[in-house]
Formats: sequence, C-alpha cells, structure tokens
Amino acid sequence: MKRVFLIVLDSFGIGQMEDAPEYGDVNVNTLRSVSSSPLFHVPNMQKLGLFDIDGVSVEAQDARGFQEEQSLHKGVTARMTEASKGKDTTIGHWEIAGIYSPQPLPTYPHGFPEEVLEPFRRKTGRGVLCNLPYSGTAVIQEYGDAHCQTGDLIVYTSADSVFQVAAHEDVVPLEKLYEYCRIAREILQGPHGVGRVIARPFTGPCGGQFTRTSHRHDFSILPPGTTMLDQLKESGRDVIAVGKITDIFSGKGITESVYTSGNEEGIQRTLEYLDKDFEGLCFINLVDYDMLYGHRRDIDGYAKALSFFDDKLPEIMGKMREDDILMLTADHGCDPAYTATTDHTREYTPFIMYGPGIVPRNLGTRKTFADIGATVLQYFDITPAFAGESMLR
Repeated sequence: MKRVFLIVLDSFGIGQMEDAPEYGDVNVNTLRSVSSSPLFHVPNMQKLGLFDIDGVSVEAQDARGFQEEQSLHKGVTARMTEASKGKDTTIGHWEIAGIYSPQPLPTYPHGFPEEVLEPFRRKTGRGVLCNLPYSGTAVIQEYGDAHCQTGDLIVYTSADSVFQVAAHEDVVPLEKLYEYCRIAREILQGPHGVGRVIARPFTGPCGGQFTRTSHRHDFSILPPGTTMLDQLKESGRDVIAVGKITDIFSGKGITESVYTSGNEEGIQRTLEYLDKDFEGLCFINLVDYDMLYGHRRDIDGYAKALSFFDDKLPEIMGKMREDDILMLTADHGCDPAYTATTDHTREYTPFIMYGPGIVPRNLGTRKTFADIGATVLQYFDITPAFAGESMLR
C-alpha cells in the first residue's frame, strides 16, 4: 500500500525569483530572514538537505552549531520555480497539483466595485463596512463596534486575491456567516473570480478588544483543470486533505478531509494518518507560518514555528512504512523581514523528498511546481494529464 505525505509549509520561501521585482519584491528571502532569529533551529531539515538546495542562504549558521557535512544529506532536494503568474496560496497549491495559471487572480487595491457589492448586499440583506485593503486584526478593531451596532458585514481585502467577510459570532452566527460567504463565492466569478472568499469570525465585548477566532473558513474558486488529486481519485486511490487543502481545491478530487486550528493540530493529524491504512496521498497544509507570522512580520514567531515542526520530524519519519514517501515544500514566500509590504513574496520554494527507497541527490532548480504533482502520480504509475516532470528515477 503506497502512501505519499505531502506537507506544505505555507509561505516558506527560500529566496527571490528573478522576476520578483515585477511583483514589488526586492531582496526578499524568507528562509534567510527567519534564520537570523536565535529561535531558528532546524537540524532535521538540514540533515534532509534543506541547506544544500541551490541558492539557499542562511544567516549565522556557525553561531548555532550547524554542520555542513554532506554525509547528512538523506533526501532528494530541489529548488522549485513557480511558473504561474502570482504569489498567492491558491495559485501555488494549484501549480503543485498540476495547474498552470497564466494570469494572476484579480486583486482590489481600492476595494470592490459596486457591481460586486450591490448583489452581495441584496442577497445577504446586510450592509457593508470598510471595503478596503486592511490588516485582519486592525479592521475588526476599527469597524467592530459599528458592526455590532448595525449588523453590517465588514468586507475587506488584502494584496492577495481575497474577499474577506468579518463578523462577530454573537451578531452573525457561524453558519450564517458561512452562508453569506457562499453567496459571495457565487457572485465572484469570471473577471471577479478571486482566489478565495474567507469567513473571518471574531469575538469580544463591544467597545473593547476584539479577537479573531479559529473558525475561519475559506471558499476557493473551483480549479479550472485536471489536477493530480482528480487523477488519484479517479484511479481509486485515497486523497486525504489536512488543513485548508480541501478549501483551496474547493473539495475537487478529495476523498476525505479534516480541518485544523493551526500547525500543532495539523502535525498531530498527520501523525494519526501515518498510523492508518490507506493507499494514496495525504496532502497537508501548515498555515501558521503564513497567517500568524509571515504577514505579521514576526521573525521570531516564524522561526519558533519552524523549529517546532523540525522537532516533530523524527516522529513523523519514524512512523513511515517501507513504501511511504515524505515530501516537504511550500506554495510561495512571505518574508517576515520585508517591511515594504505585508504581502506574500515572490520566491523559489524548497522541495525535499525522503523515503526508505529514495536515493539522495540534488536535482538543482526545477522549472515548475507541477513537477511535484508529476512525481506523486508516477509513484502510483499514473501518467500526468498536465505538464510536469517526475523527480523519481
């Protein structure tokens, strides 16, 4: 029973791509920035070959006792290039699964037009507050009281292709908020087809401090083509989604899913699936690097979260069976030291593949994230329905 565990360390970029300045990103490097923290300690990923990947730059290795022995290299490694136009979660995951996006998803630096808001107000029966790019934590502090008083929904966006709806859980029950987001998802199609509609519930006393809850829910646009998930499912294999994977693919090609509240629960669910019998793919997204630390430009928080995952790697690898493969990668960058914006950053991403039958080697720089999807499919003797080159011998 072959199994692949594909873990996406959300936003863990390893250095800017050549076209990064076209996206407003100059001298960005998530890994290099995070490695400057005294909390950064990833000996297990180093042993798998993280620091051997093309172009990887790490700050102050020697000060933390890192070794550079090539004998520690135990995995297949590569530097992944995003061929698609964009630097967001949806496009990154889609390309990993085989979909090339020639155009970036629409963004709204000045807010959403009336042709979007008018049907949204009419169908929800509620007004709209804000309608600007905003920090998710700041927007609820500034507009939370007005929302509590009027019941109007806080609608905002970011530099990403997202339509976010924030509401107090006592004013708008969760299921009602999710219903409103489904309405928005139906409206936001075609030229306004944003990558994700995101429900952002919060709590707290009116006139006081508001806090976002863990009940976030994403409603993604349907993938426009065949993915590795579709092909695995059609072949009778299991496709298990952990975290926000099922939202990113709008459930398409997925046979089983479980939501998580963050990295710690995502790692725990991964460990549980390692103990279960299935044949196919377990696709995991660990979101905290991006959501809690990258966008908030928290270098130490990012470093601590990476170190926590690294500490868990021996337990993950120890549960692997003879025919299991572990893959680690990312979907884009989000350099916590880059203060020109709080947006994602256009970066190469790492790829590490480990398994009892995997011969360690460095595959240099790849042309597309889709090589990951092609590699997964080849392992199950399936010919990819998309352009991608397998990294298995």
